[in-house]
Amino acid sequence: MPEGYCVKCKAKKEISDAVEETMKNGRKAIKGKCPTCGTVMFKILGGKAGTSGSTTAAGGQAAPGA
Repeated sequence: MPEGYCVKCKAKKEISDAVEETMKNGRKAIKGKCPTCGTVMFKILGGKAGTSGSTTAAGGQAAPGA
């Protein structure tokens, strides 16, 4: 099970009922509950989902001078 930080308990704990989600910016995250207090915990994972090796600038346009 993934581990995250509970803001209410102010401690690192295992995330119960963990579900992997994709945020609207394309990054993966895990959302679940604190086993002690029940507060929603959210951990952002590294990397984007479905990244391609493209060398374009933000917005999908070619970088200037490329």
